[in-house]
Amino acid sequence: MGTDLPALLRSLRVWDAGTTTLPAFDPDTAPPTPLALFTDWLAQAAAAGQPEPHTMSLATVDEAGEPDVRIVMLHGADAGGWSFATHATSRKGRALAAHPYAALAFYWPVLGRQVRVRGPVTAAPAEESRADLHARSTGALAAALTGRQSEELPSLDDLRQASQDAWRRARHNPAEPSPTWTLYRLSPRTVEFFQGDPDRRHVRLEYRSTEFGWSRGLLWP
Repeated sequence: MGTDLPALLRSLRVWDAGTTTLPAFDPDTAPPTPLALFTDWLAQAAAAGQPEPHTMSLATVDEAGEPDVRIVMLHGADAGGWSFATHATSRKGRALAAHPYAALAFYWPVLGRQVRVRGPVTAAPAEESRADLHARSTGALAAALTGRQSEELPSLDDLRQASQDAWRRARHNPAEPSPTWTLYRLSPRTVEFFQGDPDRRHVRLEYRSTEFGWSRGLLWP
């Protein structure tokens, strides 16, 4: 018997009191730059037990103008922007080549928080991309060396053989390059911080990049 999807959806709740704490957020006390607040919120999410708080949704627009979204890992965030990595030949790599602009979304339900980042994306120099890859685990290098990301896969056996070869190469030479692996950096134009409220008076604080630095403003929930 199939699942009754409407009934299932009606039975589900967000921010259950047993797993979620909704802290107060006073935007007047927020720091002048979004990076400082993001760093604090990421650390608080990790301390609160949020699984994989460094993962995020990455939204792009492809060559045909169609949107796409997927989950990726944050590789870093600094004054230059928020960074992530992928193969330049993958779907998201091709999309970024066609339309170098993207949006990121972090969701930390244990605290009822979201962070949204939007802005132009640039590819890091090849040596920086290599350094990023080789600073990661052997498994990450093996996955990069497996290659062919987003191409059609004939069978799982083909994947198994390619992966086994990639793992062998990664263990034998931890510095082996993956030429298409690319570190991307999103330079934020806007960064929004969303704090959930039990009375649905959610607080939304948006930072906006200007020629004079960062400005801030509130948004209706």
